[in-house]
Amino acid sequence: MKTIFDKATIDELTARVNSLNENSKPLWGKMNVYQMTMHCTKWNEWVLGITNPVNGQEFLGKIFGKMALKSNTKNDKPIGKNMPAGKAFTIKQKECDLEAQKKTLMNLIADFENFSNDKFIHDFFGKMTREQIGIFVYKHSDHHLRQFNV
Repeated sequence: MKTIFDKATIDELTARVNSLNENSKPLWGKMNVYQMTMHCTKWNEWVLGITNPVNGQEFLGKIFGKMALKSNTKNDKPIGKNMPAGKAFTIKQKECDLEAQKKTLMNLIADFENFSNDKFIHDFFGKMTREQIGIFVYKHSDHHLRQFNV
């Protein structure tokens, strides 16, 4: 399975982010290309431990989180379309400097090569192993890049 901790995967995701442009349109969902890159930036900063926009695991996650995590990390099946982003990661701003935002996102993707936030707790899944983090971060990035057909 692909993991964000693999250099070839980092390179692949970086190239895909770099191929986004002002004319990139979503195949599904409500986010535009600016919102998607800002969403992924904010989400990756959270996983890397740069910011913490959420406060622990939510109630439903405590009930269903481990089962959902296992389902999402047991194989290469991509994340399905139209999954909710979560309030902390919803981006209302509709425009930004896309080239600057892409550069920030690509730098964050590269930062996973030196990942050290092993105490990360997902707001729904809860505590995750390093392997689960690596797989799910890749799947999250892949999901949004597929959303924009890259």
